[in-house]
Amino acid sequence: MKRFLMLCAAAAAGCIFMSGCGDAPQTMPQTGYDVMSVTTADREISATYPATIEGRQDIAIYPQVSGTISKVLITEGQKVRRGQTLFIIDQVPYKAALQMAEANVKAAEAGVATAQLLYDSRRALYDEQVISEYDLSTSYNQLLTAKAQLAQAEAQRVTAANNLSYTTVVSPADGVTGVLPYRQGALVSPQMPQPLTTVSDNSEVYVYFSIPENNLLDMTLAHGSIDKALEAMPDVRLRLSNGEEYASMGRIESISGVINRSTGSVSLRAVFPNQGSVLHSGASGNVIIATPHHDAIFIPQSATYEVQDKVFVYKVIDGIAKAARVEVRGTDDAREYLVESGLSVGDRIVAEGVGMLRDGTPITIKEQK
Repeated sequence: MKRFLMLCAAAAAGCIFMSGCGDAPQTMPQTGYDVMSVTTADREISATYPATIEGRQDIAIYPQVSGTISKVLITEGQKVRRGQTLFIIDQVPYKAALQMAEANVKAAEAGVATAQLLYDSRRALYDEQVISEYDLSTSYNQLLTAKAQLAQAEAQRVTAANNLSYTTVVSPADGVTGVLPYRQGALVSPQMPQPLTTVSDNSEVYVYFSIPENNLLDMTLAHGSIDKALEAMPDVRLRLSNGEEYASMGRIESISGVINRSTGSVSLRAVFPNQGSVLHSGASGNVIIATPHHDAIFIPQSATYEVQDKVFVYKVIDGIAKAARVEVRGTDDAREYLVESGLSVGDRIVAEGVGMLRDGTPITIKEQK
């Protein structure tokens, strides 16, 4: 009787278990995979680099003499021409110094004339053997001293004249003025930390950016030298800080020969025309370099997977998924890869769902609708 009850209980448990299994969701079998054939295409790939913008010539204007500003003849952001007067520093003390220097020159000239007369007189007396050679030499030395004093006075006059001219501060080049931290009445000097203003030549602007040293090495090896690599570089575009792309193209005209040890990058300089003065010194943006690729292989990123920073695809060979490593480079839209090695034209790869595959999985190609 006891054994009969145990068999009934086991049968009941089996029924409950089978009932529970019948309610579990069923795993749907994979109906197929999208498979694509590898082909080539012509396309451009753009790389973007942060950049800073500077005027072709940014000249800090410092006074060359000390004094108070008596006139400010410009406004901030004004276009100026070479030689145009920007500031006038109080000229009264410098005019007085020039007048004193000119008077000293006249006095020194009179001293030379007197010393010359004395020497000529002593020379005649010496020829008549009235005075000794010592007296003649003394008078000659006095003449030399007078001439030296005249030369010194003339040098002081030149210095005074220059100092007076420096009170008129002019623009050394065509450009646009910057901020004006000093106004009329301010005391200025050549040693002050901040310039009177800055004149920026913005007819063209320099755009500075950096690229990794590996890129520079690749370009150098590909073209044989930095100079030839520079000649082969395409025109570049500039994206402004507001996200808009600048209308004119620029040209890379120099590559630094020194690699920054802290960043492992090398600096480049591009020049852009500045019609309408749209670009301003001190602004920022992004340089865009587009590189054309001909007969290149592009695959969707969804067809790849990564293992330890290495990229793989699944080739379909005789209906079986075979893992294959590929060397790739990212593209502008971040949805495709440029394949540098690992695939050939005509290869067939799984285009999606590769994350669920394993090497050796049989592949059923999804029917196209």
